[in-house]
Amino acid sequence: MLIRFGISGMPPSGVDDDTFLDGLIERGHDAYELAFVHGFPWNERRCRTFGESAAQRNIAVSVHAPYFAVLTVDDADKRMRALSALEHTMKLGHALGAHTVVAHTGYVKGRPAEELHRLVTDGLDRIGPKIRTLGVALGLETTGTDRAFGSLGDIALIARRYTFVRPVVDWAHIHAKSRGGLATTEAFRTVIAFLREEFPGWAIDPLHSQFTDNVFGSTGELRHVAYGEGTLRADRLAEAVAEAGLRTIIISEAKDDSSHDAILADLRAGERRARTEPSSGRRLLTSGAVDFPDPIPVRVVGGRFVPAGLSRPLRLGNIDKVFWPDDGYTKGDLIQYYASIGSVLLPHLAGRPLSLARFPDGITGESFYEKRCPPHAPEWIVTAPMPSEHRSQTIEFCTAPDLDALLWLANLGCIEMHPWLSRVQHPDAPDFAVFDLDPQEGAGWDQVVYVAGLVRVLLERLGLAAYPKTSGASGIHIYVPIEPVHDYATVRRFVERLGRMIVEADPDNATMEWDVARRGPKVLIDHNQNAAGKTIASVYSVRPREGAPVSTPITWDELGTVRPTDLDIATIWERLRRYGDLFEPVLRGGQTLDRAAAALGF
Repeated sequence: MLIRFGISGMPPSGVDDDTFLDGLIERGHDAYELAFVHGFPWNERRCRTFGESAAQRNIAVSVHAPYFAVLTVDDADKRMRALSALEHTMKLGHALGAHTVVAHTGYVKGRPAEELHRLVTDGLDRIGPKIRTLGVALGLETTGTDRAFGSLGDIALIARRYTFVRPVVDWAHIHAKSRGGLATTEAFRTVIAFLREEFPGWAIDPLHSQFTDNVFGSTGELRHVAYGEGTLRADRLAEAVAEAGLRTIIISEAKDDSSHDAILADLRAGERRARTEPSSGRRLLTSGAVDFPDPIPVRVVGGRFVPAGLSRPLRLGNIDKVFWPDDGYTKGDLIQYYASIGSVLLPHLAGRPLSLARFPDGITGESFYEKRCPPHAPEWIVTAPMPSEHRSQTIEFCTAPDLDALLWLANLGCIEMHPWLSRVQHPDAPDFAVFDLDPQEGAGWDQVVYVAGLVRVLLERLGLAAYPKTSGASGIHIYVPIEPVHDYATVRRFVERLGRMIVEADPDNATMEWDVARRGPKVLIDHNQNAAGKTIASVYSVRPREGAPVSTPITWDELGTVRPTDLDIATIWERLRRYGDLFEPVLRGGQTLDRAAAALGF
């Protein structure tokens, strides 16, 4: 089913978790929102116990943060209390295994929108580093009155800056703010279209939302009422959701069981009605082997496939060609993957020349690298002229500034995205140093994890923040974001110096031996990746291996538990929904190697 339904509240005292949760299932509920709205009745251990029981029953759990845990408080003491409460709720959500913590953004109190956004930004900058790696999305609830801050547009602006933020749509609030505007299925369709336009598909898959009937006045919502006493109808919402193929969690905030039951009955009726509607006759880009967010419909024009929703004319070919024979994934699946991942991938590719790793017949066919952008590239493809010392000439590299360009590259059979370490604006100064940890024949994954831990310790001692990602193949890449003020030689020397220190400390597990035959079953620390013109598989790049693994950011705490092949084009979406872009700090730079270089003696 597309729609999960549950209620908000707290389990009654004296009833054990198993009995309570089984009772929810008997009533047709498969979601539950713990209402920590007045404080914290449970500690982390209690949350963990309840969450484990809910997970065994496939009940999606969320948490509503205390009403005072808002982001727009400006009094210093109250602000500290509010931010601490929100941070603590996120930690409880982590213990529960919750997918979302729901919070109110705050109140207006006569302040301009610019000041309110500044307060939200300041608050999320403070607590963001502590909550963004918890694997729980921070859901900001839409406002229902003129007194409160947080329209869908406001939340969209916040979510663009903080990829761990999600919209929580309170349908009653939108109904009240629009003065009864959600009276038809078409009105719900309009809101869903806005969500699809403003948020990436993985961020609203599923969409967390709340529902109850209400009455409202000139300033917005006045109060909730029993279902049927107002003008908001659940079957119209369900019909629009089902037509859009939008997975949705709907939490009833009604006060009585009869309203819960009536809302659920209408939701199921709306779903059934939507299933009887005739299809549009268009097909999807994908094979159907992967459940992608925001699947793209295509139409056939002159033997080619034209995707919907792009800003430029793009015709795709051979989308049903199998690229991963053992998995059944097609070229269309590859293109759809890059369409769905584009919102987090494109910032990491922006302004960078790309070397094209082309697999026109999939992973088992012939492949080749291409530096020069193909002469048949459409005129709207932005190229980057870069000097080549090897060829003593300028090479026009492709770039991927937008989704249309990314999909055009995927249509060439570019399974991997290989960007430079520097941008066009400063081609001789990389934005990050990379430690490429590559296990050699006979080396185990535990050795890779061990050497990565040594790199982490050295970087921490030098006061440098670093971020690991799986290579998507067999190793780990560790990125150290830096300001583009050092040349490649300096960056390469820095990585080499730390690598030599690790090899000297533990020659049984690490190597920097150039001769392959002399490396042995160890982990190669490849500092030579830090050179002008060298490329490395981008974060979120697919790799041409069985299972279509994806190079994915991980937290340092996950280092020993997540393997490179665990995350692929089919499994990465729930992780993105929970974490957002863990590599977003890499984009911000903010560090130099000056102190580290002085400490290391060069």
